[in-house]
Amino acid sequence: MAKKKAFALRLNEDMLKAIEKWASDEFRSTNGQIEWMLLKALKEAKRAPKKEDE
Repeated sequence: MAKKKAFALRLNEDMLKAIEKWASDEFRSTNGQIEWMLLKALKEAKRAPKKEDE
């Protein structure tokens, strides 16, 4: 599994509330939802990181 690095992220309060609601609807943590959203965007842009076994 890839090593995770923590960093601060500042978000608009309304945006954070929307992400928290979406995460709850999907049975994910807020952090997990943000990671999923970012990975989805990276894949759509064909910029996703390569898997470790590749």
